[in-house]
Amino acid sequence: MGRRPVNRSHGPKTVYPRLYGRHAVFAALDNPARLFRKLHVTHATAKTIVIPKGLVIQYGDDADLGRLVPADAPHQGFVLEVEPLESVWLGDILAEAQEDGENRPLIVLDQVTDPHNVGAIMRSAAAFNARAIITQDRHSPGESGVLARSASGALETLPWCRVVNLARALDEIGEAGFWRIGLDGSADTHLETAMARTMPCLVLGAEGEGMRPLTAERCDQLAKLPISDAMESLNVSNAAAIALYAAARRGL
Repeated sequence: MGRRPVNRSHGPKTVYPRLYGRHAVFAALDNPARLFRKLHVTHATAKTIVIPKGLVIQYGDDADLGRLVPADAPHQGFVLEVEPLESVWLGDILAEAQEDGENRPLIVLDQVTDPHNVGAIMRSAAAFNARAIITQDRHSPGESGVLARSASGALETLPWCRVVNLARALDEIGEAGFWRIGLDGSADTHLETAMARTMPCLVLGAEGEGMRPLTAERCDQLAKLPISDAMESLNVSNAAAIALYAAARRGL
């Protein structure tokens, strides 16, 4: 299963993502599915990287590169303009799960819009060997330098499926044998109990609002993390990291 670069040969003018920082740029350069447009470097940082043949290079100083990224973004002397990666097809992800028999979780995000959070969740998903991350095409961030830096390389390695209809995608996931667990602080069951020996699909809702009712209806079970009463909830990226750790621990 692989991701192919998006074909942008026609249609409206494309705004190409700019990845910045050593981890994000190096991971993109190592990804054979990536198409590159231009690498911006300083003369000093150019000496620390093997530049792929044919890649257009633009030299500048730190201030020049700083103007290409958000204010105060730590570019570390690397800014890479890329073409967006194509979304992985959900059917491929589910077919692979049935073929390899590995009990690796899926993670589904319901309208999580902050690219810092999505990137951090990707990083945790890659660290704990999740099978893929699934988001809705709308109401979720696209590729960006902020997301890539938060993902610390995971954007290039973790399969990312962007679907039009999240409820329909959850139906397909359930039909493929995954146990869909929605994280909800008001649930009666703890996550560890809900997962048991299932093939889990962890579903997390938006920052603040949580899962939408239609998403919660598609879950087989709602579960909560065993956090102290002193704290009402966790940031969605922290909750995802703990849930993914719990899923990974089941095999130890």
